[in-house]
Amino acid sequence: MKYHHLSIFGDNTAETYQAITKILGVAPLEDEGRAFSKSEYSVWTYAVGTEDNQPYFDFINVFLDLLETKFDALEKLGIFRDNITFWLLYNYEHQCSLGFNAQELLRLGASGIALNIDCWEEKK
Repeated sequence: MKYHHLSIFGDNTAETYQAITKILGVAPLEDEGRAFSKSEYSVWTYAVGTEDNQPYFDFINVFLDLLETKFDALEKLGIFRDNITFWLLYNYEHQCSLGFNAQELLRLGASGIALNIDCWEEKK
């Protein structure tokens, strides 16, 4: 199973959290912020999960398409590109093997957004 997260670290207020939701037009995970702090509004996270047998989910391009036209609106909330992180969380069996297209990595690098990858082996 792969979990693709778009995480935005905000100012811990309900107003900013709700404004991010309105600007991006997608619903965040419930209670995600509590994993990182005591405030439920500290981290806004949009997530898409995929199974290994499903077609590749091009999360870098999908997330960048979601964000690129909205950077100005997010900056008005005090959210800058260094407050945004893409996560790939991968629960694997036998081998963790990941590959990325050069064009999507160029686009990601130009955006200034960080990519984090966590892999862990599924224990049965």
